[in-house]
Amino acid sequence: MTDKARTAGAGRLVAVVVTHNRLDQLKRTLACLLETPDDQLAAVVVVDCASTDATPDWLAAQESGRLVVHRSEANIGGAGGFETGLRLAMERCAPDWVVVMDDDARPAGDAFATFHAIAGEAGGAAAALAAAVYFPDGRICEMNRPSVNPFWSLRVFLRTAMGRGRDGYHIPYGAYDGAAPRPIDLTSFVGLFLPAGMIRAAGYPDGRLFLYGDDVIYTLGLRKRGFSILFDPRIRFEHDCSTFQSDYRRAFRPLWKVYYTYRNGLLMYRRAAGPLFWPLLLVLWPKWRLAAARYGADRPVYLRLMRRAVRDAVTRRLDLSHDEVVALAEVRR
Repeated sequence: MTDKARTAGAGRLVAVVVTHNRLDQLKRTLACLLETPDDQLAAVVVVDCASTDATPDWLAAQESGRLVVHRSEANIGGAGGFETGLRLAMERCAPDWVVVMDDDARPAGDAFATFHAIAGEAGGAAAALAAAVYFPDGRICEMNRPSVNPFWSLRVFLRTAMGRGRDGYHIPYGAYDGAAPRPIDLTSFVGLFLPAGMIRAAGYPDGRLFLYGDDVIYTLGLRKRGFSILFDPRIRFEHDCSTFQSDYRRAFRPLWKVYYTYRNGLLMYRRAAGPLFWPLLLVLWPKWRLAAARYGADRPVYLRLMRRAVRDAVTRRLDLSHDEVVALAEVRR
């Protein structure tokens, strides 16, 4: 099979990039995407979530005919950005596939050529494909390591509960060295290739989540609907991000991130665990209360955000605006 035939078999690919105040990273990502041949990448949709740096002016000056730019007047967060970007891609770009990424993430090497070869050989769009994501120095990017749902497999659940933690349900590091795709249940919005038919059938990510967990909740929803997602180590992405060095000592800054992390995390656990969510909540509540010690003088604010996050997750409330969350984090009382 020639490269041309493989590209045709994969169909029309459109990229969605979400950005907010990271122009240097966005420049690198867009340069990488727009250097990709047209037959491998038909269009790029950029959603600017109300950047206040030079991003809007720089984007306005770009002249590529493959570039679609949407600026949100308010910061709608990563979740709102991906929902908006996927809708625009589907409505304006007539894709067969859509690949999503943050502004600090980009395809590595021949990622798109490899994707087209794999999708073309598959002869259809039966499964979404998740790339292997690495830091620029070549280390595996832990925050983008896909996983299976431990609540759907007794073996995986026991392996996780018996002390293996994240390694119990995330794909093993050895899978990155393989050449065969591996079924997964949960993955991130960095290097995720979604068939357009799957998006039409399943709908879009929930933009009300604002930040954190929207990708996991969405991909878990795809699996619950019966769609397949495969991790394919032959497709490589780079993620130039910083992560917490120690879960034990980490503290969220700015403080408003506590709210989204805990609320969206609980919504994710509720979808993944079903009736086991309630005993899981009893485990998480004291753990999160103990974490207040990391916040020093901000401990009362942290606890207020944590309590509100838990309450809203339990009642499934998603109507608190970002401005209200920020205000909740700033009031000292």
